[in-house]
Amino acid sequence: MKGDRVEIVVDAGDTTRTYEVVASRAGRRVETAVRRGVVEVSEVTRSGSVVRTARFMANRVLALVEQPVPGEAPGDRLPLREDPQD
Repeated sequence: MKGDRVEIVVDAGDTTRTYEVVASRAGRRVETAVRRGVVEVSEVTRSGSVVRTARFMANRVLALVEQPVPGEAPGDRLPLREDPQD
């Protein structure tokens, strides 16, 4: 979903670095995977093709923060009109 974001904090020796991967267009999402000691964060289209990928060594990753766009729950919506039965 557009606006999904993942922040990755990486140990860079004497300092830390922060990277962000953001779903930049409508219909795209951000997926994370840990495989063979590598953390992979990818921006993916609706059809499943990868647009871009960021890879980090797992032993250097200090934090991985997924920040999904808050979805709108059906109960959060305001009624379009007043219900006369209430």
